[in-house]
Amino acid sequence: MSRAQAWLNQMGTGLTRMGQRLDQRRAEAEDPPLTVTAPEAVPPPPSYAPAVAAKPDPVSAIPWGMRVAGEAAWRLLVLAGTVWVLMRVISAVQLVVMAFVAALLITALLQPTVAWLKRLGVPRGVATALTTIAGFVLMGLVGWFVVWQVMENIDDLSNRVTDGINELKRWLLNSPFHVTEGQINDIAKSLSDAVGSNTEEITSAGLQGVTVIVEMLTGIFLAMFSTLFLLYDGKKVWQWSLKLVPAQAREGVAGAGPRAWHTLTAYVRGTVIVAMIDALFIGLGLYFLEVPLAVPLAVIIFLGAFVPLVGAVVSGALAVVVALVTQDVFTALMVLLIVLGVQQIEGHVLQPFILGRAVRVHPLAVVLAVAAGGLVAGIAGAVVAVPLVAVTNTVVGYLRAYSLERDLRLASLADRAAAGVSEPAPVPVPAAPAAVPVTTPVAAEGADGRE
Repeated sequence: MSRAQAWLNQMGTGLTRMGQRLDQRRAEAEDPPLTVTAPEAVPPPPSYAPAVAAKPDPVSAIPWGMRVAGEAAWRLLVLAGTVWVLMRVISAVQLVVMAFVAALLITALLQPTVAWLKRLGVPRGVATALTTIAGFVLMGLVGWFVVWQVMENIDDLSNRVTDGINELKRWLLNSPFHVTEGQINDIAKSLSDAVGSNTEEITSAGLQGVTVIVEMLTGIFLAMFSTLFLLYDGKKVWQWSLKLVPAQAREGVAGAGPRAWHTLTAYVRGTVIVAMIDALFIGLGLYFLEVPLAVPLAVIIFLGAFVPLVGAVVSGALAVVVALVTQDVFTALMVLLIVLGVQQIEGHVLQPFILGRAVRVHPLAVVLAVAAGGLVAGIAGAVVAVPLVAVTNTVVGYLRAYSLERDLRLASLADRAAAGVSEPAPVPVPAAPAAVPVTTPVAAEGADGRE
Protein backbone atom coordinates (compact mmCIF):
# COMPACT_ATOMS: atom_id res chain seq x y z
CA MET A 1 0.00 0.00 0.00
CA SER A 2 2.79 2.36 0.77
CA ARG A 3 4.60 1.58 -2.49
CA ALA A 4 1.51 2.33 -4.55
CA GLN A 5 1.04 5.61 -2.71
CA ALA A 6 4.68 6.59 -3.31
CA TRP A 7 4.35 5.72 -7.00
CA LEU A 8 1.23 7.92 -7.32
CA ASN A 9 2.97 10.82 -5.63
CA GLN A 10 5.90 10.60 -8.02
CA MET A 11 3.55 10.46 -10.99
CA GLY A 12 1.66 13.55 -9.73
CA THR A 13 4.91 15.47 -9.22
CA GLY A 14 6.02 14.58 -12.76
CA LEU A 15 2.72 15.70 -14.24
CA THR A 16 2.95 19.00 -12.34
CA ARG A 17 6.47 19.68 -13.65
CA MET A 18 5.36 18.80 -17.16
CA GLY A 19 2.46 21.26 -16.92
CA GLN A 20 4.79 24.00 -15.68
CA ARG A 21 7.15 23.42 -18.60
CA LEU A 22 4.24 23.53 -21.04
CA ASP A 23 3.04 26.83 -19.57
CA GLN A 24 6.57 28.27 -19.78
CA ARG A 25 6.95 27.26 -23.44
CA ARG A 26 3.52 28.73 -24.24
CA ALA A 27 4.51 32.06 -22.59
CA GLU A 28 7.84 32.14 -24.45
CA ALA A 29 6.02 31.51 -27.72
CA GLU A 30 3.66 34.44 -27.10
CA ASP A 31 6.44 36.91 -25.84
CA PRO A 32 9.93 35.69 -26.75
CA PRO A 33 12.72 37.02 -24.43
CA LEU A 34 15.34 39.44 -25.67
CA THR A 35 18.52 37.61 -26.33
CA VAL A 36 21.90 39.18 -27.01
CA THR A 37 24.14 37.29 -29.31
CA ALA A 38 27.81 37.49 -28.59
CA PRO A 39 29.85 39.15 -31.34
CA GLU A 40 32.03 37.00 -33.40
CA ALA A 41 35.58 36.92 -32.20
CA VAL A 42 37.88 39.21 -34.21
CA PRO A 43 40.97 37.35 -35.30
CA PRO A 44 44.19 38.90 -34.00
CA PRO A 45 46.40 40.75 -36.49
CA PRO A 46 49.20 38.76 -38.02
CA SER A 47 52.61 38.93 -36.42
CA TYR A 48 54.12 40.82 -39.36
CA ALA A 49 51.55 43.75 -39.14
CA PRO A 50 52.99 47.10 -37.73
CA ALA A 51 51.86 48.15 -34.26
CA VAL A 52 49.31 51.04 -34.22
CA ALA A 53 49.52 53.44 -31.24
CA ALA A 54 46.31 54.44 -29.49
CA LYS A 55 44.96 57.93 -30.33
CA PRO A 56 45.67 60.50 -27.56
CA ASP A 57 43.02 62.48 -25.75
CA PRO A 58 42.10 65.59 -27.85
CA VAL A 59 42.64 67.84 -24.82
CA SER A 60 46.16 66.55 -24.30
CA ALA A 61 46.87 66.86 -28.04
CA ILE A 62 46.38 70.68 -27.92
CA PRO A 63 49.50 72.56 -26.73
CA TRP A 64 49.29 74.14 -23.30
CA GLY A 65 49.83 77.65 -24.66
CA MET A 66 46.92 77.33 -27.08
CA ARG A 67 44.67 76.02 -24.31
CA VAL A 68 45.55 79.02 -22.13
CA ALA A 69 44.98 81.38 -25.06
CA GLY A 70 41.60 79.78 -25.77
CA GLU A 71 40.52 80.03 -22.13
CA ALA A 72 41.54 83.68 -22.04
CA ALA A 73 39.98 84.41 -25.45
CA TRP A 74 36.44 83.33 -24.64
CA ARG A 75 36.53 85.19 -21.35
CA LEU A 76 37.75 88.32 -23.15
CA LEU A 77 34.95 87.88 -25.69
CA VAL A 78 32.37 87.69 -22.91
CA LEU A 79 33.89 90.76 -21.25
CA ALA A 80 33.98 92.68 -24.53
CA GLY A 81 30.35 91.76 -25.20
CA THR A 82 29.37 92.95 -21.75
CA VAL A 83 31.22 96.24 -22.22
CA TRP A 84 29.61 96.69 -25.65
CA VAL A 85 26.12 96.14 -24.27
CA LEU A 86 26.88 98.50 -21.37
CA MET A 87 28.10 101.19 -23.79
CA ARG A 88 24.96 100.79 -25.88
CA VAL A 89 22.80 101.23 -22.80
CA ILE A 90 24.79 104.28 -21.71
CA SER A 91 24.55 105.84 -25.18
CA ALA A 92 20.78 105.33 -25.11
CA VAL A 93 20.52 107.30 -21.85
CA GLN A 94 23.59 109.46 -22.36
CA LEU A 95 21.88 112.62 -21.13
CA VAL A 96 20.94 111.04 -17.80
CA VAL A 97 24.38 109.46 -17.32
CA MET A 98 26.26 112.68 -18.08
CA ALA A 99 23.97 114.68 -15.81
CA PHE A 100 24.58 112.26 -12.94
CA VAL A 101 28.35 112.24 -13.52
CA ALA A 102 28.34 116.04 -13.56
CA ALA A 103 26.37 115.94 -10.30
CA LEU A 104 29.02 113.69 -8.77
CA LEU A 105 31.80 116.09 -9.78
CA ILE A 106 29.88 119.11 -8.45
CA THR A 107 29.07 117.21 -5.25
CA ALA A 108 32.76 116.46 -4.74
CA LEU A 109 33.44 120.18 -5.08
CA LEU A 110 30.60 121.42 -2.83
CA GLN A 111 30.56 118.74 -0.12
CA PRO A 112 33.28 120.38 2.05
CA THR A 113 31.16 123.55 2.20
CA VAL A 114 28.16 121.54 3.44
CA ALA A 115 30.31 119.82 6.07
CA TRP A 116 31.73 123.21 7.19
CA LEU A 117 28.24 124.73 7.56
CA LYS A 118 27.06 121.70 9.54
CA ARG A 119 30.01 122.03 11.90
CA LEU A 120 28.90 125.62 12.50
CA GLY A 121 25.50 124.33 13.64
CA VAL A 122 23.49 124.90 10.45
CA PRO A 123 20.88 122.15 9.88
CA ARG A 124 21.71 119.66 7.16
CA GLY A 125 18.81 120.64 4.89
CA VAL A 126 19.56 124.35 5.14
CA ALA A 127 23.29 123.80 4.59
CA THR A 128 22.59 121.65 1.54
CA ALA A 129 20.13 124.13 0.05
CA LEU A 130 22.41 127.14 0.62
CA THR A 131 25.45 125.38 -0.86
CA THR A 132 23.58 124.08 -3.90
CA ILE A 133 21.91 127.39 -4.71
CA ALA A 134 25.12 129.37 -4.20
CA GLY A 135 27.15 126.94 -6.33
CA PHE A 136 24.80 126.95 -9.31
CA VAL A 137 24.19 130.70 -9.07
CA LEU A 138 27.95 131.28 -9.14
CA MET A 139 28.35 129.07 -12.21
CA GLY A 140 25.44 130.84 -13.90
CA LEU A 141 26.95 134.26 -13.18
CA VAL A 142 30.27 133.16 -14.67
CA GLY A 143 28.53 132.00 -17.85
CA TRP A 144 26.49 135.20 -18.05
CA PHE A 145 29.62 137.31 -17.56
CA VAL A 146 31.43 135.58 -20.40
CA VAL A 147 28.48 136.03 -22.79
CA TRP A 148 28.08 139.66 -21.72
CA GLN A 149 31.75 140.42 -22.32
CA VAL A 150 31.65 138.83 -25.76
CA MET A 151 28.50 140.72 -26.77
CA GLU A 152 29.90 144.02 -25.47
CA ASN A 153 33.15 143.66 -27.41
CA ILE A 154 31.90 141.90 -30.52
CA ASP A 155 31.92 145.04 -32.72
CA ASP A 156 35.38 146.11 -31.61
CA LEU A 157 36.60 142.54 -31.96
CA SER A 158 35.29 142.18 -35.52
CA ASN A 159 36.96 145.47 -36.52
CA ARG A 160 40.22 144.34 -34.96
CA VAL A 161 39.93 140.95 -36.63
CA THR A 162 39.49 142.65 -40.00
CA ASP A 163 42.50 144.87 -39.37
CA GLY A 164 44.47 141.86 -38.14
CA ILE A 165 43.62 139.84 -41.25
CA ASN A 166 44.74 142.72 -43.47
CA GLU A 167 47.94 143.05 -41.43
CA LEU A 168 48.54 139.30 -41.70
CA LYS A 169 47.98 139.52 -45.44
CA ARG A 170 50.55 142.30 -45.79
CA TRP A 171 52.99 140.36 -43.64
CA LEU A 172 52.59 137.25 -45.79
CA LEU A 173 53.18 139.26 -48.96
CA ASN A 174 56.42 140.69 -47.56
CA SER A 175 57.52 137.46 -45.84
CA PRO A 176 60.24 135.16 -47.17
CA PHE A 177 57.64 132.47 -47.89
CA HIS A 178 57.00 133.95 -51.38
CA VAL A 179 53.25 134.04 -50.98
CA THR A 180 51.54 135.93 -53.79
CA GLU A 181 48.35 137.96 -53.58
CA GLY A 182 46.69 135.60 -56.06
CA GLN A 183 47.26 132.63 -53.74
CA ILE A 184 45.79 134.55 -50.80
CA ASN A 185 42.75 135.53 -52.90
CA ASP A 186 42.32 131.90 -53.99
CA ILE A 187 42.34 130.74 -50.33
CA ALA A 188 39.76 133.41 -49.42
CA LYS A 189 37.58 132.43 -52.39
CA SER A 190 37.78 128.75 -51.41
CA LEU A 191 36.66 129.57 -47.88
CA SER A 192 33.79 131.69 -49.19
CA ASP A 193 32.68 128.94 -51.59
CA ALA A 194 32.86 126.36 -48.78
CA VAL A 195 30.62 128.49 -46.60
CA GLY A 196 28.19 129.12 -49.47
CA SER A 197 27.98 125.43 -50.46
CA ASN A 198 27.34 124.40 -46.85
CA THR A 199 24.64 127.00 -46.18
CA GLU A 200 21.96 124.32 -45.98
CA GLU A 201 23.99 122.28 -43.51
CA ILE A 202 24.69 125.39 -41.42
CA THR A 203 20.97 126.25 -41.40
CA SER A 204 19.98 122.73 -40.36
CA ALA A 205 22.64 122.85 -37.64
CA GLY A 206 21.09 126.09 -36.43
CA LEU A 207 17.67 124.46 -36.32
CA GLN A 208 19.09 121.52 -34.43
CA GLY A 209 20.54 124.00 -31.96
CA VAL A 210 17.07 124.38 -30.46
CA THR A 211 17.04 120.67 -29.63
CA VAL A 212 20.55 120.95 -28.20
CA ILE A 213 19.47 123.86 -25.99
CA VAL A 214 16.50 121.87 -24.71
CA GLU A 215 18.74 118.88 -23.95
CA MET A 216 21.26 121.14 -22.20
CA LEU A 217 18.55 122.67 -20.01
CA THR A 218 17.22 119.19 -19.19
CA GLY A 219 20.72 118.01 -18.27
CA ILE A 220 21.29 121.09 -16.09
CA PHE A 221 18.09 120.50 -14.14
CA LEU A 222 18.89 116.80 -13.73
CA ALA A 223 22.39 117.69 -12.49
CA MET A 224 20.94 120.24 -10.04
CA PHE A 225 18.45 117.80 -8.53
CA SER A 226 21.02 114.99 -8.41
CA THR A 227 23.52 117.28 -6.69
CA LEU A 228 20.91 118.37 -4.16
CA PHE A 229 20.00 114.81 -3.18
CA LEU A 230 23.61 113.59 -3.18
CA LEU A 231 24.63 116.38 -0.84
CA TYR A 232 21.64 115.86 1.43
CA ASP A 233 21.22 112.08 1.45
CA GLY A 234 24.32 110.65 -0.22
CA LYS A 235 25.11 108.40 2.75
CA LYS A 236 21.85 106.47 2.36
CA VAL A 237 22.34 106.35 -1.42
CA TRP A 238 25.73 104.70 -0.91
CA GLN A 239 24.38 102.23 1.64
CA TRP A 240 21.54 101.29 -0.71
CA SER A 241 24.04 100.81 -3.56
CA LEU A 242 26.05 98.41 -1.39
CA LYS A 243 22.98 96.18 -1.06
CA LEU A 244 23.10 95.56 -4.82
CA VAL A 245 26.61 94.09 -4.51
CA PRO A 246 26.90 90.32 -3.86
CA ALA A 247 27.48 89.52 -0.19
CA GLN A 248 30.89 87.94 -0.78
CA ALA A 249 32.23 91.09 -2.48
CA ARG A 250 30.37 93.63 -0.34
CA GLU A 251 33.14 94.07 2.23
CA GLY A 252 35.77 94.85 -0.40
CA VAL A 253 33.49 97.28 -2.27
CA ALA A 254 32.59 99.00 1.01
CA GLY A 255 36.29 99.58 1.66
CA ALA A 256 37.05 100.72 -1.90
CA GLY A 257 34.22 103.28 -1.92
CA PRO A 258 35.74 105.84 0.49
CA ARG A 259 39.09 105.66 -1.28
CA ALA A 260 37.45 106.17 -4.68
CA TRP A 261 35.54 109.15 -3.30
CA HIS A 262 38.74 110.61 -1.86
CA THR A 263 40.43 110.30 -5.25
CA LEU A 264 37.52 111.97 -7.01
CA THR A 265 37.33 114.86 -4.55
CA ALA A 266 41.11 115.34 -4.67
CA TYR A 267 40.99 115.45 -8.48
CA VAL A 268 38.10 117.92 -8.66
CA ARG A 269 39.46 120.29 -6.00
CA GLY A 270 43.01 120.12 -7.34
CA THR A 271 41.85 120.73 -10.91
CA VAL A 272 39.78 123.73 -9.83
CA ILE A 273 42.75 125.26 -7.99
CA VAL A 274 45.14 124.63 -10.88
CA ALA A 275 42.61 125.99 -13.40
CA MET A 276 42.11 129.15 -11.34
CA ILE A 277 45.87 129.75 -11.18
CA ASP A 278 46.24 129.20 -14.95
CA ALA A 279 43.34 131.50 -15.76
CA LEU A 280 44.57 134.19 -13.37
CA PHE A 281 48.14 134.43 -14.65
CA ILE A 282 47.32 134.02 -18.34
CA GLY A 283 44.43 136.49 -17.98
CA LEU A 284 46.75 139.03 -16.36
CA GLY A 285 49.23 138.56 -19.18
CA LEU A 286 46.51 139.14 -21.78
CA TYR A 287 45.30 142.21 -19.89
CA PHE A 288 48.73 143.86 -19.67
CA LEU A 289 49.37 143.08 -23.35
CA GLU A 290 46.05 144.80 -24.15
CA VAL A 291 44.58 141.78 -25.88
CA PRO A 292 40.80 142.19 -26.26
CA LEU A 293 38.43 139.83 -24.42
CA ALA A 294 41.08 139.06 -21.80
CA VAL A 295 38.49 138.09 -19.18
CA PRO A 296 36.41 135.76 -21.42
CA LEU A 297 39.62 134.16 -22.65
CA ALA A 298 40.71 133.62 -19.03
CA VAL A 299 37.37 131.94 -18.30
CA ILE A 300 37.80 129.72 -21.38
CA ILE A 301 41.29 128.78 -20.15
CA PHE A 302 39.77 127.96 -16.74
CA LEU A 303 37.17 125.66 -18.32
CA GLY A 304 39.73 124.12 -20.68
CA ALA A 305 41.86 123.01 -17.74
CA PHE A 306 39.21 120.37 -16.94
CA VAL A 307 40.21 118.54 -20.14
CA PRO A 308 43.81 117.52 -19.36
CA LEU A 309 46.48 118.26 -21.98
CA VAL A 310 44.03 118.88 -24.83
CA GLY A 311 42.06 121.66 -23.12
CA ALA A 312 45.16 123.63 -22.16
CA VAL A 313 46.54 123.41 -25.71
CA VAL A 314 43.26 124.45 -27.38
CA SER A 315 42.51 127.34 -25.00
CA GLY A 316 46.11 128.60 -25.15
CA ALA A 317 46.08 128.42 -28.95
CA LEU A 318 42.83 130.40 -28.99
CA ALA A 319 44.43 133.15 -26.90
CA VAL A 320 47.43 133.26 -29.26
CA VAL A 321 45.18 133.47 -32.34
CA VAL A 322 43.12 136.31 -30.82
CA ALA A 323 46.33 138.19 -30.00
CA LEU A 324 47.62 137.61 -33.53
CA VAL A 325 44.53 138.87 -35.38
CA THR A 326 43.85 141.77 -33.02
CA GLN A 327 47.39 143.02 -32.22
CA ASP A 328 50.55 141.92 -34.00
CA VAL A 329 52.99 139.04 -34.32
CA PHE A 330 55.13 140.25 -31.41
CA THR A 331 52.13 140.32 -29.06
CA ALA A 332 51.11 136.84 -30.21
CA LEU A 333 54.63 135.55 -29.48
CA MET A 334 54.53 137.11 -26.01
CA VAL A 335 51.14 135.47 -25.33
CA LEU A 336 52.57 132.16 -26.53
CA LEU A 337 55.51 132.48 -24.13
CA ILE A 338 53.17 133.30 -21.23
CA VAL A 339 50.91 130.32 -22.01
CA LEU A 340 53.85 127.91 -22.32
CA GLY A 341 55.46 129.23 -19.13
CA VAL A 342 52.26 128.89 -17.08
CA GLN A 343 51.63 125.40 -18.44
CA GLN A 344 55.18 124.32 -17.59
CA ILE A 345 54.73 125.58 -14.03
CA GLU A 346 51.40 123.77 -13.89
CA GLY A 347 52.80 120.46 -15.09
CA HIS A 348 55.98 120.42 -12.98
CA VAL A 349 54.98 122.33 -9.83
CA LEU A 350 51.26 122.83 -9.34
CA GLN A 351 49.87 119.42 -10.23
CA PRO A 352 52.47 117.35 -8.29
CA PHE A 353 52.13 119.66 -5.28
CA ILE A 354 48.34 120.06 -5.24
CA LEU A 355 47.16 116.71 -6.59
CA GLY A 356 50.05 114.69 -5.17
CA ARG A 357 49.99 110.92 -5.46
CA ALA A 358 46.23 110.58 -4.94
CA VAL A 359 45.36 110.87 -8.64
CA ARG A 360 48.71 110.21 -10.28
CA VAL A 361 48.04 108.71 -13.72
CA HIS A 362 50.63 108.13 -16.43
CA PRO A 363 50.52 110.75 -19.24
CA LEU A 364 49.97 108.01 -21.84
CA ALA A 365 46.90 106.82 -19.95
CA VAL A 366 45.68 110.43 -19.79
CA VAL A 367 46.05 110.93 -23.55
CA LEU A 368 44.37 107.62 -24.41
CA ALA A 369 41.57 108.22 -21.89
CA VAL A 370 40.87 111.74 -23.21
CA ALA A 371 40.89 110.49 -26.82
CA ALA A 372 38.55 107.57 -26.03
CA GLY A 373 36.22 109.74 -23.97
CA GLY A 374 36.09 112.35 -26.72
CA LEU A 375 35.24 109.72 -29.35
CA VAL A 376 32.52 108.17 -27.20
CA ALA A 377 30.83 111.23 -25.73
CA GLY A 378 32.47 114.36 -27.11
CA ILE A 379 33.68 117.10 -24.77
CA ALA A 380 31.75 115.66 -21.82
CA GLY A 381 33.45 112.31 -22.31
CA ALA A 382 36.88 113.95 -22.45
CA VAL A 383 36.16 115.78 -19.17
CA VAL A 384 34.99 112.62 -17.40
CA ALA A 385 37.66 110.27 -18.80
CA VAL A 386 40.60 111.20 -16.55
CA PRO A 387 38.75 111.16 -13.18
CA LEU A 388 37.20 107.84 -14.23
CA VAL A 389 40.65 106.38 -14.92
CA ALA A 390 41.99 107.77 -11.63
CA VAL A 391 39.08 106.32 -9.63
CA THR A 392 39.38 102.97 -11.40
CA ASN A 393 43.10 102.88 -10.63
CA THR A 394 42.42 103.51 -6.94
CA VAL A 395 39.65 100.90 -6.72
CA VAL A 396 41.65 98.19 -8.52
CA GLY A 397 44.70 98.84 -6.34
CA TYR A 398 42.69 98.62 -3.13
CA LEU A 399 40.80 95.47 -4.19
CA ARG A 400 44.10 93.80 -5.09
CA ALA A 401 45.54 94.64 -1.65
CA TYR A 402 42.31 93.58 0.05
CA SER A 403 42.28 90.23 -1.77
CA LEU A 404 45.90 89.58 -0.76
CA GLU A 405 45.17 90.44 2.88
CA ARG A 406 42.12 88.19 2.90
CA ASP A 407 44.10 85.26 1.51
CA LEU A 408 46.80 85.80 4.15
CA ARG A 409 44.17 85.98 6.88
CA LEU A 410 42.49 82.75 5.75
CA ALA A 411 45.85 81.00 5.50
CA SER A 412 46.76 82.21 9.00
CA LEU A 413 43.47 80.95 10.42
CA ALA A 414 43.95 77.57 8.72
CA ASP A 415 47.47 77.23 10.11
CA ARG A 416 46.37 78.11 13.63
CA ALA A 417 43.45 75.71 13.41
CA ALA A 418 45.80 72.94 12.31
CA ALA A 419 48.07 73.78 15.24
CA GLY A 420 45.15 73.60 17.68
CA VAL A 421 45.09 77.31 18.55
CA SER A 422 41.56 78.61 18.99
CA GLU A 423 42.22 82.38 19.05
CA PRO A 424 42.45 84.02 15.68
CA ALA A 425 45.64 85.89 14.91
CA PRO A 426 45.29 89.63 14.41
CA VAL A 427 45.83 90.53 10.76
CA PRO A 428 46.28 94.19 9.76
CA VAL A 429 43.68 95.80 7.51
CA PRO A 430 44.94 97.05 4.11
CA ALA A 431 46.44 100.50 4.57
CA ALA A 432 44.54 103.39 3.03
CA PRO A 433 46.29 105.92 0.78
CA ALA A 434 47.80 108.97 2.39
CA ALA A 435 45.31 111.44 3.80
CA VAL A 436 42.31 109.22 3.05
CA PRO A 437 39.43 110.11 5.37
CA VAL A 438 37.49 107.05 6.45
CA THR A 439 34.13 108.46 5.53
CA THR A 440 31.16 107.35 3.53
CA PRO A 441 31.53 108.40 -0.12
CA VAL A 442 29.25 110.85 -1.88
CA ALA A 443 27.97 112.47 1.29
CA ALA A 444 30.74 112.25 3.84
CA GLU A 445 29.71 113.96 7.03
CA GLY A 446 33.13 115.49 7.61
CA ALA A 447 36.41 113.98 8.69
CA ASP A 448 35.14 113.39 12.22
CA GLY A 449 31.98 111.66 11.02
CA ARG A 450 29.62 113.99 12.93
CA GLU A 451 26.13 114.48 11.65
